[in-house]
Amino acid sequence: QVQLVQSGGGLVQAGGSLRLSCTTSGLTFSRYATLGWFRQAPGKEREFVAAISWNGGSTYYADSVKGRFTISRDNAKNTVYLQMNSLKPEDTAVYYCAVDQRGYSGISYRANQFDYWGQGTQVTVSS
Repeated sequence: QVQLVQSGGGLVQAGGSLRLSCTTSGLTFSRYATLGWFRQAPGKEREFVAAISWNGGSTYYADSVKGRFTISRDNAKNTVYLQMNSLKPEDTAVYYCAVDQRGYSGISYRANQFDYWGQGTQVTVSS
């Protein structure tokens, strides 16, 4: 049974930091697999935040978070992290981790490329 279990998140003041974690189980990753983070704010569509390749550690970020967020993974723990610094009120959203199990030679970043999703965790940044 495939599971993506998220932890972290919560309420933080603007300028603060949070770290999200997503631990996967029941998955076999191909050499091209990608792990990603997306977010969805109220009344808005789900948007890409960051992604990392399972094998090579290549990363890709949305312009809105570049320089503030860092995605990383621990293959031994089957876990992907999202370190979020210098948070802004506009970062408020439900954050989802996702896995593109097969992937391709690049890094996936479109929501429809991802096969499995976590349950979502709320991040609220107060001004």
